[in-house]
Amino acid sequence: MIVAALLVPFVVGFVLIVGRAHVPGRTAAWLGATAMTASLVLYALVWEGAEGVSGEIDESWIEPLGARLHLGVTLVSWPFVLMTAFIGLLCCLWLLADDTPPALVGLVLVVSASSLGVFSSLDVLLLFVFFELALIPMWFVIALWGASDDSSHGGADPGLGPRNGARSAATKFLLFTVSGSALLLVGIVVAALEGGTLELFELRPTATALVLIVLGFAVKTPIVPLHTWLPDAHSSAPTVGSVLLAAVFLKLGTYGLLVFVGPSDHIDVVGPYLAIAGAFGIVWSALACYAQDDLKRLVAYSSIGHMGFVVLAISTGTNAGVAAAVFGSVAHGLVTGLLFFTAGSMKDRFGTTSMSAIGRGLYGRAPWLAATFVLAAVASLGLPGLAGFWGELLSLRAAYEVGDVLTKPVAWTALGLALLGVALTTAYFVRAIRLVAQGEPVAHDADRDLGRREVVVLGALVAAVVVLGLAPQLLLDLFDTTYGSYAR
Repeated sequence: MIVAALLVPFVVGFVLIVGRAHVPGRTAAWLGATAMTASLVLYALVWEGAEGVSGEIDESWIEPLGARLHLGVTLVSWPFVLMTAFIGLLCCLWLLADDTPPALVGLVLVVSASSLGVFSSLDVLLLFVFFELALIPMWFVIALWGASDDSSHGGADPGLGPRNGARSAATKFLLFTVSGSALLLVGIVVAALEGGTLELFELRPTATALVLIVLGFAVKTPIVPLHTWLPDAHSSAPTVGSVLLAAVFLKLGTYGLLVFVGPSDHIDVVGPYLAIAGAFGIVWSALACYAQDDLKRLVAYSSIGHMGFVVLAISTGTNAGVAAAVFGSVAHGLVTGLLFFTAGSMKDRFGTTSMSAIGRGLYGRAPWLAATFVLAAVASLGLPGLAGFWGELLSLRAAYEVGDVLTKPVAWTALGLALLGVALTTAYFVRAIRLVAQGEPVAHDADRDLGRREVVVLGALVAAVVVLGLAPQLLLDLFDTTYGSYAR
């Protein structure tokens, strides 16, 4: 079933790209939604329980290198594949319009399928191939369908123009991620040569290899100061591009850290640095968010902070840290996907995501759109009862318990910075709510509430955020959250 779950979106995606001139936009979106639904159902059905590998396939691939077509889902990867397929489905539904470029739908499918391949790979060379396969399609998504009309708020060079600005942001994204991939590949090669295997479960990187691997995934996560590609890429990307970047692409980095760093014998070499870098990123990104007027850039910077909580959890090397990192990654994907879709709705209406240009009083002008934005914002700041709360709380708990990797001064310093970041996150989201939703309504000719397509996509994400917030055990029951060192 895993092969079918991967092949269906890949094949449909390539068909739409190649035959784009012969497929209407709305038909392409329906085909894409059908393909992602099939993938989601197949991945849901393949699950055989928390013990071992579900749906395992292991065939010879490149014998001289010892590489194998080894696929399957594990306790850690299963939530990631379900979220990725779900987000891919919603992106296709978002593109339900007569003027949708079929090639854009095809690229969304290829990016989603490549990401599913990363989460399903049990051979590290195969994982790397899928990892790289997602990069070029995303460049086209940003460069060809993006726009840079927010340069006055810190985006691309205003002299480049909208299209060239988008291509500049896309190229910056590609250069950063390819550089990270080069480090990752070297680390994988060194680890494989020293360990004599490419099997993910058996690979035990040395300290040197682990540092290289961490740097490679740190660019994708991203960890400060390797984050500078992210705000420009988000502000330039079309709505579905921003959603895929935040909800799926960043998770390639956190998943890589989970499977390579968490069970490593040398986690103590990188753990303290990850903890401090993650905690510093929480505070730094919150301060950056408070200075933003553009809503998409604000959400982009907020993603750096939320990934900081995930990195902090991973650095502890404990069971609770693993549960926190997985839950936090999934929650971030859902909540930030909701935020970017909401920002996309505003962009469709007002032609901009500048909060000052959108104007105040959205509650009175488009009440359901305003309510959705506010729910997404309070979920992102960690309001109890919504999905974002549990990821942050579990990360803080993992740091408080210290574990065997971090020393108490390091763990509690990171904990203190993270708590400061929680307060700052509340401040910048409350500011955004006041600037957009509250206040005396400023009438705008483009004011209109949610349409049917928006109700379906945003409603599905709202439901997921609320359900995971009220019933976190649906995900947490898969994990042992008691104190103890993590092992595969």
